Amino acid sequence: MLQPGTPDMPLGPEAPARAGGDLAATVLALRDPASHASGVHRVTAVETHLSWVFLTESHAYKLKKPARSALFDYTTLEARRRACETELRLNRRIAPNVYLAVVPVVRHGDGLRVEGAGAPVEWLVKMRRLPADLMLDARIAQQAVSPAAVDHLTQTLVRFYATAERAAFSGPSYRARLFAEIESKQRSLEQPRYGLRVADVQGVAAAQRRWLETHAELLEGRASSIVDAHGDLRPEHVCLEPEPVVIDCLDFDRDLRLLDPVSELSFLALECRRLGASWIGDRLLVRYAEATGDRPPDTLVRFYESYHAMIRAAVAVWHLDDGVVTRRDFWRERGNVYLGLARELV
Repeated sequence: MLQPGTPDMPLGPEAPARAGGDLAATVLALRDPASHASGVHRVTAVETHLSWVFLTESHAYKLKKPARSALFDYTTLEARRRACETELRLNRRIAPNVYLAVVPVVRHGDGLRVEGAGAPVEWLVKMRRLPADLMLDARIAQQAVSPAAVDHLTQTLVRFYATAERAAFSGPSYRARLFAEIESKQRSLEQPRYGLRVADVQGVAAAQRRWLETHAELLEGRASSIVDAHGDLRPEHVCLEPEPVVIDCLDFDRDLRLLDPVSELSFLALECRRLGASWIGDRLLVRYAEATGDRPPDTLVRFYESYHAMIRAAVAVWHLDDGVVTRRDFWRERGNVYLGLARELV
């Protein structure tokens, strides 16, 4: 069923500050089937970095933690309501039949009730549960992704990008933006506490900067293509239902969603490559070109994949800055995997 992904939030110096002493009590109450509608007999609670998601037999309810960072502040009830409304609106662009409503949690006797009558004490995003075995990451693991499913997904994404809000970038400002991101991630990945080879980090960043310098005209020509995209297009956010849907867009910062569609598709291609299914990204980009007439050269796609791999390496090792993280070796190794992909692709 619907398996919420972990948002790509930096941990450590930029980590969200937690607030609110009632979160644990709220989570405990919402784990109880009695807090939900009649007919709910089992509730599974899943924690991500910024949310708790409560899975019933037919629905998923996402609660935003009362957290704060440089990018958002969810420490008040009203702020969490607005954040839920934003998540609903943005995700309905591409998954309208999954994102159903923003619903209140109210006091009910000695406990809480989801979608009850009374003054709200919390807000939730209500979603339709999706079958876990039809998520793209699960299908890749099962070696059960068909070419037709990839083609159908491409059609869904092409329609999404065609109607997405356009963003105004000049060619030089777009290229400068990528330069700045590479510099930022290099500085982060060089930190000794992450245990990565500094020479590898510097080599990848230098190669990416050289690419930006030698392909300036090609890259700057993409500036007119930028749209308000999904922002986190990973296989675990794609459901290959009869009508494909994409969930869990990056909802807390519009600037991070402003992407060239080819960049976002290259990100998905990178993630499929990491999972051992590079053919999916290859086919997706071919079908995108056929459908749109936008035919990016292979060198651009490889650069975008390398660029996103550098970002994903940073996201992985940022987990090491979380004081409660338990899988330190896992996240360090994940960072090295992405760094290796970034080096291979640029």
